[in-house]
Amino acid sequence: MLYLALKALLSGIIIAAVSELAKRSPGVGALVASLPLVSVLGMMWLWHDTRDPVRMAAHAGATFWFVLPSLPMFLLIPALLQRGVPFWIALTAGCALTVGLYLAMIWIGPRVGLNL
Repeated sequence: MLYLALKALLSGIIIAAVSELAKRSPGVGALVASLPLVSVLGMMWLWHDTRDPVRMAAHAGATFWFVLPSLPMFLLIPALLQRGVPFWIALTAGCALTVGLYLAMIWIGPRVGLNL
């Protein structure tokens, strides 16, 4: 239980740090947010829990392929905001686009040989 609390606390600290940095400097906040900290922490926790190199390799490879469908969200949201779309609608549209692209990746990936 303590281990789970530690993981949650560390993850929460990273999210809080990103939001605080972004208040001071949007560019620095974006830089930290773009770092694969969650992925690296997830790999560290997975390795600690399993010590399974096959599972780790599969996880790291799948993470790469699932990052790709999330990227267009970061183009859509600013484009919508710059056109006067309210934040919550722009965020919802970006998330909906990402979900749709994730579903497409889940459907298409195995058909083209990706092990997701």
